[in-house]
Amino acid sequence: MRAYVVTKLVHPSQLKLVDDAPEPEATGDEIIVDVYSSALNFFDILQAQGKYQIKPPFPFTLGAEFAGKVAKGSPIPKGCPYKSGDRIFGSTQGCFADKVAVKWHATNRLPDNLTFDQGAGLYITWPTSYEALVGRAELKPGESVLINAAAGGVGIAAVQLAKALGATVIAAAGSQSKLDICKTYGGADYTVNYTAQDWQKEVLRITSGRGVDVVYDPVGRIAESLKCIAFKGRALVIGFAAGQIEKLPLNIVLLKNISVMGLHWGLYTHKESSRIPVVWEELLGLFASGRIKPIIYDKIFSLDEVTVGLNALERRQTWGKAIVRVKDEKQMVQTKL
Repeated sequence: MRAYVVTKLVHPSQLKLVDDAPEPEATGDEIIVDVYSSALNFFDILQAQGKYQIKPPFPFTLGAEFAGKVAKGSPIPKGCPYKSGDRIFGSTQGCFADKVAVKWHATNRLPDNLTFDQGAGLYITWPTSYEALVGRAELKPGESVLINAAAGGVGIAAVQLAKALGATVIAAAGSQSKLDICKTYGGADYTVNYTAQDWQKEVLRITSGRGVDVVYDPVGRIAESLKCIAFKGRALVIGFAAGQIEKLPLNIVLLKNISVMGLHWGLYTHKESSRIPVVWEELLGLFASGRIKPIIYDKIFSLDEVTVGLNALERRQTWGKAIVRVKDEKQMVQTKL
């Protein structure tokens, strides 16, 4: 089986695709999935180097999100609603490979109107953005939201979701090309380049001096965004893709009556599992209605290009969700015929 097997901590550029990795075996409530597409995440880069909070024992296979089909001959645990050939998406360790073992309750059926490429990046990105905006910030119709790194995976999802929720969306990114993505694919109402000097003044101009009700930040720009947040605004800490964990000026938090809140979606499995199906029911309904849709980077990487894709992600060259196509469904059909 082809896979990116990590045997020691290295930068992902040093990883090699092997073709003799052992196939996964399902235990307990796991099923075996033929991976058709996988998603690239920034934390893959960190995990390969031992800099991510999840540290699997060696050897382990890199990759955390997939879309594919339940494999022929896969065990079907009690309570599992799937059968061989069902199209699903989900998350588990080891997705940069031909096959993966995954707990069936860490998966969902892939909607008929979505491709494997579109489905591969759903499982972590979309519930993160949804729960942040809805469950934590309680974003309301008519409110304004500033979304930093808005052309990225979670960012472009947040732009679409905020629009679907009836908010006014100000998308922030570091280049005009990425701002164009936010408008063209995300439907942002306004765009701001946060590399410009005093960019917060533009946000204040857009909001008639009031500031935004919500700041959504996956990159590490909360502190500078507090200069354009409204009284009683809510600031969402999603991540630190820029590489530095922020230190916030709490005097501003005090003076503006701001709420600063975090969102770690992975923790819901252990702390509030009852919330997970509620979020997915809402999201799958929005996907089915066409009000939101996955936005994927226009360069699809092959399995042997995973390191190329991670390099592009690390250099901030991608937008939307960067995808690895492990198998081509059309070719698979032709092969069977």
